Amino acid sequence: MAEEELPGVLILDIGGTHGVLEDLAALLKKHFHLITMKEFLGNKEEMRKKIHSVFVFERRPTIDRELLESLPNLKVIGNSGVGVDHLDLKMISSFGVKVTNTPHAVADSTADIGMALMLASARRLVEGNVLKFLG
Repeated sequence: MAEEELPGVLILDIGGTHGVLEDLAALLKKHFHLITMKEFLGNKEEMRKKIHSVFVFERRPTIDRELLESLPNLKVIGNSGVGVDHLDLKMISSFGVKVTNTPHAVADSTADIGMALMLASARRLVEGNVLKFLG
């Protein structure tokens, strides 16, 4: 399928400090035409109709009324995190846009860290490690 036929997804950027991770962007490119915020702002009139989704990665791009008003074909906002408390769901739904998230994406990692912290605390691993280097 040609890139023009793929649904357009607005992202902040690829790579860098706040952009979508490059490996994730490569995966997304298999199914979507990625449009960065810079590309969108540089040619709003042409890009605005191509964007059907916004992929929010690490709370970016910011979803506000101005952005929603500029995207007439927007259908869904996909949030790459567990919570959606940074999104104004009532305002977004007033535009007829759905919001998704990844509620179980970090469940295993969170459980692993919790167990590791409990074991480290119960066995005084941090203190033992410090004493090992001091003695």
